[in-house]
Amino acid sequence: MQLPEEFCSRMKHMLGAEYDRFLASYDEPRYRGLRVNTLRITPEEFAAKAPFPVKPIPWTDNGFFYDNDVFPARHPYYAAGLYYLQEPSAMTPASRIPVKPGDRVLDLCAAPGGKSTELAARLAGKGLLVANDISNARAKALLRNLELLGTARLLVTNETPEALAQRFPSCFNAIQVDAPCSGEGMFRKDPAASELWNLGKVRQCAAVQKSILERAWEMLMPGGYLMYSTCTFAPEENEQIISWALNRFPDAELMEIPDRYEGFSPGHPEWADGDPRLARCIRIWPHCMAGEGHFMALLQKQSEGMTYLEEIGADFQAAARPALLEEELPAEQETISRKKKKKQGKKSSRQSENQTRGGAAGPDGEELRQLEDFLADVEGIGISDIQQYGGKAYLTSPLPGSIRGMNFLRSGCFVGEWKKNRFEPAQPLAMLLSASRFANAWSMPAEDGRIAKYLRGETITLDEEEIAAGTLKNGWVLVCVEDYPLGWAKYAGGVLKNKYPATWRK
Repeated sequence: MQLPEEFCSRMKHMLGAEYDRFLASYDEPRYRGLRVNTLRITPEEFAAKAPFPVKPIPWTDNGFFYDNDVFPARHPYYAAGLYYLQEPSAMTPASRIPVKPGDRVLDLCAAPGGKSTELAARLAGKGLLVANDISNARAKALLRNLELLGTARLLVTNETPEALAQRFPSCFNAIQVDAPCSGEGMFRKDPAASELWNLGKVRQCAAVQKSILERAWEMLMPGGYLMYSTCTFAPEENEQIISWALNRFPDAELMEIPDRYEGFSPGHPEWADGDPRLARCIRIWPHCMAGEGHFMALLQKQSEGMTYLEEIGADFQAAARPALLEEELPAEQETISRKKKKKQGKKSSRQSENQTRGGAAGPDGEELRQLEDFLADVEGIGISDIQQYGGKAYLTSPLPGSIRGMNFLRSGCFVGEWKKNRFEPAQPLAMLLSASRFANAWSMPAEDGRIAKYLRGETITLDEEEIAAGTLKNGWVLVCVEDYPLGWAKYAGGVLKNKYPATWRK
């Protein structure tokens, strides 16, 4: 492929004798990978039932290579959220940042969700994931991917790092910063990106990266970890950024990245200020590994000061939840332009009434009875787990303080809403469940042609033998491929009326 002349000159100077191997890698086919969603299935289970040839990616526990002539997104397992398609090298940062169930984790530059979905899986349904992207369009794609893979405890925001830092000071146990960069490591994957490359872009990205790290460091709690990653080779965006951070933040320590794979290359102190600690960074080169270019550095905030949890009280959940309920926050919000805000001002009175409608309904209200009847078929979710806002029900997550006034797309899991005085479950709830967790579920084998019809939004008809079996009752049905969820349908008279969202259809 044709690479920018100035880029090649820089890389030849950087790599020396390795340059010819590096350049030759661009004539090799790109590597394709998928990452198993461990909220759904173990890597071992997936390897045993994979519908196409796969080979384990050696530097991740749940990643697999697949061939270039395979299209995993066309298989029902993809629609069921069993895996996420991701470039093999890009799987590495989220797999190496220390995260455990119950942590509060921030993915600051999260779209389209590759690293966020892995972080959510590692939280195992506990704690909180805040996934942010400054672009509203990209944040919507991020939300969709998180919902597809069955993420419940989340807050998806569309804010600047500065705005988030004001809301969440010293708050997170772990922060992923996959910084916007010049993208040099992705030229083989996206040849068009090389046409946009220039040294000015490298310098511009470096300035943005410093600004992002400033705000991210403010949100990291003492003892917490920050993983900085890029998909570029430029030292100005890699070692030099980490060198700047070590000098800028006196409480920062550059850590050894755990589980170093034999193909990982160390950072280059000589490309920055010579600090020998920079060798603890990791570089992924396309001529050394079966993946594209990447850079990673793991920082820890060293401090013996009072933690954020100690400041607000030992019982985080008890401290956080009343703050949300007192303000009766709407559980869903999208960025609104100034023109729309002016137009919506005329509707503010009606909206305010709608936002508090759910909270006004008592436990004997008709809406709550409908929801309670529906949840009787759901394993592991009860009426006490649900909050109502504006005629919609959500499985909420405890948050560290108020989010009023923030631009966010989702707080918690959208469970369903009342339409024409009847409760209808939402797609995100379906993706949290399985055939074994919903009493009225209909499972089909992966090779059943009706699955493709369902994913296109078509009605599904049961055959006489299936109807005679009498396994379904009239009402809401969770449609599954094997035990894995696809979405909702309404059953009556041997017919499943399709409720798969139009925006999700293939």
